[in-house]
Amino acid sequence: HHLQSSTVQYAARPDLPKLAYRKVKGKSPGVVFLPGFASNMGGKKAEALEEFCQSLGHSYLRFDYTGCGSSEGEMVDGTVGTWKRDVLYVLDELVEGPQILVGSSMGGWLMCLAAIARPERTAAMVGISTAADHFVTVFNTLPIEVRKEIEEKGQWVVPTKHNEEGSITFTTEFLKEAEQHCVLQSPIPVTCPVRLIHGMKDQDVPWHISMQLAERVLSNDVDVILRKHGQHRMAEKEDIKLIVYTIDDLIDKLTTLV
Repeated sequence: HHLQSSTVQYAARPDLPKLAYRKVKGKSPGVVFLPGFASNMGGKKAEALEEFCQSLGHSYLRFDYTGCGSSEGEMVDGTVGTWKRDVLYVLDELVEGPQILVGSSMGGWLMCLAAIARPERTAAMVGISTAADHFVTVFNTLPIEVRKEIEEKGQWVVPTKHNEEGSITFTTEFLKEAEQHCVLQSPIPVTCPVRLIHGMKDQDVPWHISMQLAERVLSNDVDVILRKHGQHRMAEKEDIKLIVYTIDDLIDKLTTLV
């Protein structure tokens, strides 16, 4: 039988751009998907997880950050703080009860920030190619003269294979703001189960970031799953199977505790 696909809804927020989201109602714990940087809720992983949650009868929500996909606002005005606020709005207003947060790339960083801010809402965390602190870390490892040049220009152009332009431009304001949200410098007050899936062939975000994150979270229930041939996107059939299996296992664990 074919399951009813979700429809795009818009959350009107006082004084803030409307957020586009898709939601499937179901049992607790729910699953919330946080896309990567400049990505949206229409990706392969986001779609596959909806189908999976529906078949299990668990609630599922995916959404677009401010300035991305179908949400209002401009991408260029977005900051890590803007998108963190989006995630908190979703957790506070659009879902009920405990959630399994699934964060892809930058979504994995935002997932950490949300888990710190809303521990009672966060039943478990699943990071996929987690990019915690990533833009900031990469910037800080550049040679000093390159950094000086970027600061004078006010922008940093980073090559990428993930968009038509072939590059992403970060302003120095964006980077300064992102620094306020770094999580890997100190212990992370997260005590829920954490699963971090990362490909060892990831050309964008090195897998050792997932290792650092695993060390930093206070939780004891932490697994890092490394795929030797995994790429950054983690959207191959086998990758998606692993993500689904991981979430299935967590749902099992969380519902048998009750």
